[in-house]
Amino acid sequence: MLSEDERRDRRERRRQDLRRRRLGALGGLLLAIAALTAGIVVGSGGDEPSRGGGQAASGQGDGEEAKPVPPPQLPRGGRRIFPDNRVVAFYGAPNAAALGILGIGTPTRAGRKLQKVARPYVRAGRKPVLPAMELIATVASGASTGGRYSYRQPRAFMDRYLKAARRAKALLLLDVQPGRADFLKETRALRKWLREPDVGLALDPEWHVSDTQIPGKALGSVEAADINRVSKYLSGIVRQGNLPQKLLIVHQFTPGMIKNRSQLRRYPGVALVMNIDGFGNRADKIAVYRDLAPRGRKLGRGFKLFYEEDEGLMSPREVMRLRPRPDVVVYE
Repeated sequence: MLSEDERRDRRERRRQDLRRRRLGALGGLLLAIAALTAGIVVGSGGDEPSRGGGQAASGQGDGEEAKPVPPPQLPRGGRRIFPDNRVVAFYGAPNAAALGILGIGTPTRAGRKLQKVARPYVRAGRKPVLPAMELIATVASGASTGGRYSYRQPRAFMDRYLKAARRAKALLLLDVQPGRADFLKETRALRKWLREPDVGLALDPEWHVSDTQIPGKALGSVEAADINRVSKYLSGIVRQGNLPQKLLIVHQFTPGMIKNRSQLRRYPGVALVMNIDGFGNRADKIAVYRDLAPRGRKLGRGFKLFYEEDEGLMSPREVMRLRPRPDVVVYE
């Protein structure tokens, strides 16, 4: 039987191998972007995301009163994500299977598979399920890319996945792997989509490094104060647009990945979730989850499942037996 130190070393070696494979996939993704973008037709009408939370237009004619526009809803109704729903998400990037299940096949096909995977959680968790597509919008890179060590996906990609998410009545979550860039700056660059009622955000501190480090070679982290700034910014968007509650996921698999986590704050209109990304066998995954999953109701809890890296994928029923029970389940 392996000692705890040996198990920890094994997990770290596997995590390093995973980061190397992801960086290799990112290189291929960079080469494919130009060709893929050329094949995406974004119309000037129906392809443009419709704005939520707008005010009613003035009357249709003289003497007619404008009808009030109801506030925008979540994809499957209502304006509050938690505790009314459980979120089940697919994670990934376009045409990059090594970066997650969402990148396999077309967005529409991924949406259909997501709905199928999410369905058993309704019965296992005894709660409505809200599907979500977690699309890597800012992608960490081992290349400098102007000193950022990350690049932003083309706007057409985000629009394409938002359309697919809406067909599946799912949320779109834009994932940020900033490299040496700043989380808040990258979040502001996504404002066009974050103003939509069905678009949330995810932060990936593993890929947030200092000015002397390279993503994939160094394990990144984030300060609680930086997360608070992003959360406050999202809260402002929710307030200004009278939007439904907005989901903010922060990924974590080591204690030091979120520094000063106890200082995280809750902001109105934002559901903040710590998603625990341990992988390997069931015992290791459950141990990492128990160590890092927040207690109480201040922060939501998430749990990630890896199709390739996990040793035997846990079933929805097994996931729902976790204590505390996760509010979010992400498949990569």
